[in-house]
Amino acid sequence: MSRRAFALAALSTLASAPRAAARSTVGPGPDSVPDPAPGAAPAVSAMDPAPAEGAAVPAGSAAPAPYPVPRASAQMRGVWIATVVNRDWPSRPGRTASEQRKELIAHLDRAVRDRLNTVILQVRPTADALWPSPYEPWSEYLTGTQGRDPGWDPLGTAVEEAHARGLELHAWCNPYRIANHADPARLAASHPARKHPDWVVRHGGRLYYNPGLPAVRAFVRQAMLDAVARYPVDAVHFDDYFYPYPIAGQTFDDDEAYDRYGGAFSSRAAWRRDNIDKLVREMAAGIKEVRPGTRFGISPFGVWRNASTDTRGSDTRAGVQTYDDLYADTRRWVREHWIDYIVPQLYWHIGYSAADYARLVAWWAQVAQGTKTHLYVGEALYRAGAAGQPAAWQDPAELSRHLTLAAAYPQVRGHVFFAAKDLAADPIGAMARVVADHYRGPATPPR
Repeated sequence: MSRRAFALAALSTLASAPRAAARSTVGPGPDSVPDPAPGAAPAVSAMDPAPAEGAAVPAGSAAPAPYPVPRASAQMRGVWIATVVNRDWPSRPGRTASEQRKELIAHLDRAVRDRLNTVILQVRPTADALWPSPYEPWSEYLTGTQGRDPGWDPLGTAVEEAHARGLELHAWCNPYRIANHADPARLAASHPARKHPDWVVRHGGRLYYNPGLPAVRAFVRQAMLDAVARYPVDAVHFDDYFYPYPIAGQTFDDDEAYDRYGGAFSSRAAWRRDNIDKLVREMAAGIKEVRPGTRFGISPFGVWRNASTDTRGSDTRAGVQTYDDLYADTRRWVREHWIDYIVPQLYWHIGYSAADYARLVAWWAQVAQGTKTHLYVGEALYRAGAAGQPAAWQDPAELSRHLTLAAAYPQVRGHVFFAAKDLAADPIGAMARVVADHYRGPATPPR
């Protein structure tokens, strides 16, 4: 039996008999969208275009003394390629297969020129697929019409071309987002959300799968593992979407699911966290079974909890806390090694009063210390030189200072930059400065 046939057979077995994960003991506690900056709750993902942080750099911000970064033999140097709303690629829907392929290759070649070693390609942006999935429709961001065959295999091509250039390819999936609108009739007729309307929750003008339903968790896991079975991806990658970001005056309507499945928990929050914990643990187990050696990483919003909420939390004043608002216990996933790597989105400058990059790097390094989970830092390349950003982000050296500061912590094994379009444009030379200061020679991704 071929490796692919074996992997597909294993996936079929997983789908028919999903593993049951132990219940959590936790007690109660990036589309064109607002930014989840501290002090203001966002509507949706941080891994997308965002407005200014709105805070000046305070004087006397504490940070480790910088020193030259040693050349690393193993170091994550990654870039996200976002496909949702055609953020990075394809440049617009409806381009020919040849044009789309040419644009994709250009992003890969740019990563090589900047001495990066990993691309994180968004292949399941809105409960759809950038490969011929038997479970979900083709993405509308390819052709402009969800379900229409683009005439080529983007994920298969991306894996082949990335590997040919010495790059790792991580398949970035969004587990629960269905659509950036609230009309199921706009989905492809074959879409699972139309076949199972009881799986769907409308919230904030968008559609989401309900994480509280075991059938949903089993389905999204099966759909994502199909990519792992078909292609030799180096990792599966989740972003910061679990339960949606809070919206003032609105509640996520999961009453029926909670009444049915939440009886053993002390609160709805504890039940929701357990739902996400189960997804993470079961996805990790599925990846290992379908394609051993493929890693699993997650890129959450950068603040787990503020220290004012939990003494174990960071010295921050964030308006969003993943544990309390997204029901994602990101600290636990690291400490218990449920995932292979974590890339917290530390999208703030050094000295930002509500969420200082320096303080957050130190906090995450302490969380990762002594664990087997690799820590990489998510960097806001998109802010560098952008209109409306504070003075720190108008300085081409700000990002380079981030890498210098992070080098003081051996737990930090590299960085990932958001995102590919900004890597190509580099309006003030911030990425060029990073390459000149820190990426003078090649490095292999940590394993």
